Amino acid sequence: MGAAVGDELPPLVIESVSVEAMKTVAALLHDPNPIHFDLETLQRLGMGDRPVNQGPNNMAYIVAMLSRYAGGPENVRKLRVRFLGNVLGGDRLTARGVISNVREENGATVADVDVWLERSAEDVVLKGAATITVG
Repeated sequence: MGAAVGDELPPLVIESVSVEAMKTVAALLHDPNPIHFDLETLQRLGMGDRPVNQGPNNMAYIVAMLSRYAGGPENVRKLRVRFLGNVLGGDRLTARGVISNVREENGATVADVDVWLERSAEDVVLKGAATITVG
């Protein structure tokens, strides 16, 4: 794969964040926070009527995009992100990445990638950097 600085990774579009997946992840993580599954609590807190997606779910969208490009999750070496906003049930998201550096490391081609998760270009909910093996 001929990765070069400035190359955009193929985006990953999530057409609708699944409320059912949030409930499943809350159970798997033993996450008792009701903002992920209890509409009455959300309304009582003034947070609307759509549950808030868990941070690990949002990071997983980025990992999935990176994995597709790099040839599998074993090629995602590092990921650091900042959470900038809540993702709500039903949101349409796009995971994006742009290569910022390419280098040789122990016989492998490694790329640093600026990554983000957005509802739109003006509404970025997660931003960070990753390192992937690309060859």
